[in-house]
Amino acid sequence: MGKMGDAMDLTENVIDIYSKGEYPSSALSNFAENHFTLDGVPCGSMEGFLQSLKYREPAKQAQICALMGKEAKRAGEKKRLWRLTKTVWWQGQAYGLFSDGLQRLIDRAYREMYDQSPSFRQALADVGDKELAHTMGKKDMRTTILTEYQFLRRLEALRAAARRAE
Repeated sequence: MGKMGDAMDLTENVIDIYSKGEYPSSALSNFAENHFTLDGVPCGSMEGFLQSLKYREPAKQAQICALMGKEAKRAGEKKRLWRLTKTVWWQGQAYGLFSDGLQRLIDRAYREMYDQSPSFRQALADVGDKELAHTMGKKDMRTTILTEYQFLRRLEALRAAARRAE
């Protein structure tokens, strides 16, 4: 098989996660409506949760957590101080942007979403053995709360755990 065939085979075996992509790509996006509760706070999407971390006030975080898609993203775009301070917040506790504590918090959020959102769980199962990609994702930890690598690593870990549980 020539190079063109190899490239075509590769793309057929890769799911690039994108909110406007086809299923299951779109359902795995942080923008997707995947309801879960973390520490008593209802979240409409992972994007809502991640954007809420830019706000120090728990009441404002709860408002942002409930959001989905572009509305959630826009709510977080207004907050830029976290980039300067390298600090985000959850329920009154500060987390350094590069801290293990923040990574554990985000791990918990993904685990709760997986456990509580049947549509997210099904979409991840429907990926099968295909490779996951997120070409829209940012790579620099100074410009995003969740890098492309961190996002994909979490999805892979959840998929692996689900396979072990079968």
